[in-house]
Parts: sequence; structure tokens; C-alpha cells
Amino acid sequence: MLSVGLTGGIGAGKSEVARLLVEHGAVLVDSDAIAREVVQPGTPGLAAIVETFGTGVLAEDGSLDRPRLGSIVFADPGRRAALNAIVHPLVRERSAELAAAAPPDAVVVHDVPLLTENGLAPLYDLVLVVDVPPATQLDRLVRLRGMTDEDARARMAAQATRDERRAVADILIDNDVPLERLQRTVSDIWAELRQRARASVRGGAQA
Repeated sequence: MLSVGLTGGIGAGKSEVARLLVEHGAVLVDSDAIAREVVQPGTPGLAAIVETFGTGVLAEDGSLDRPRLGSIVFADPGRRAALNAIVHPLVRERSAELAAAAPPDAVVVHDVPLLTENGLAPLYDLVLVVDVPPATQLDRLVRLRGMTDEDARARMAAQATRDERRAVADILIDNDVPLERLQRTVSDIWAELRQRARASVRGGAQA
């Protein structure tokens, strides 16, 4: 099995790269999706959040009111750290379960938005970083996601810098290009990932 970390700044197009890799046959472990899964109603994760932040972070149906919780933790690093201490261990545990269920020769792509910020690069055999200039990120967030310029800049500032992300990359994916070129790039990268995954199986058998 080849374990691949995939990351990129907000608006870089990481989700599109993940989608293309899945089309080629990758097993995707999506940290954002898992983070939502582990705080569903009835889970220990949601119970721990309510214990820490109070019932005010719940919607009327008993589910987590993510925007309300976000408004609390986004403005307070201490509260954000408290939330991360609850959610991150649960995400890691579930991610490990999903990866363990993959075939021996699989390419398992871990979509991790905060891979750089949390120092997770050493956990993976390879790290793919989807890269665009900050001006492109800002344009996409405002034009495509409907954010205000101020909100978009704040979200970008809360993440690692472009240089910090590039520093952890084993493979850098330029996504400031037309979709057709991105598709060709991902196809080429996939061929390399498959080759490495097969080699890891052969190496394990010889050992």
C-alpha cells in the first residue's frame, strides 16, 4: 500500500485533484468528511463538544451547528485548540480504519487540508501539494464561493503560507492551469503512484 498525503491552500483546487485521483482508482480518505462523520448525533465526539462548548453549539434537531461553532473557534486560538483536541484523534482513528481496509497494492490518498499546519507530512510515503498563487486563491474564493474579500483573506491567513506548503511537497501540482492540463498532470502522477504502490508490495513480499 502507498500512503499519500494530499493538501493545498483553500481555493487551490485540492478537491478536484482528489476527484481525479479517485477516477483513476485511488482509495480516498477525506479528513473533512470524516470530521463531519465523527460528530454526528449520538457519537462520543458530539458529546465531548457539547461538554466543552455547551448546548449552544447544537441546532434544533440536535446536530452540530457548524457555523455557530466555527464563529466561536475561528476567533479564539485557545478554543480552536480545544476543538482540535476532541476531533483530531477521532479523525486519525477513523482514517486508520479506512486505510487498513484497502487492498495491499492500493494507493490510499489522505485528503488533509491542515497537513502542513499540523506537521503531518512524515506520516505519509509521499505528499502531494496542490499549488496556486495567493491571487488565484483570492479570486476563486470571492468569485466562485461568494466570500467577501475580507473573509477570503482571513481564511487564507489562518492557513500555512504558500512557501510552507511547498516545503513539505514531494510532488507539487500546479493548478493555476486549464482543467485539461491538470487532468494530464494528475494522470502522469497516477502512473508514478501506481508504480510505487506495486513496488512496495513486491518489496514487502521479498522481506
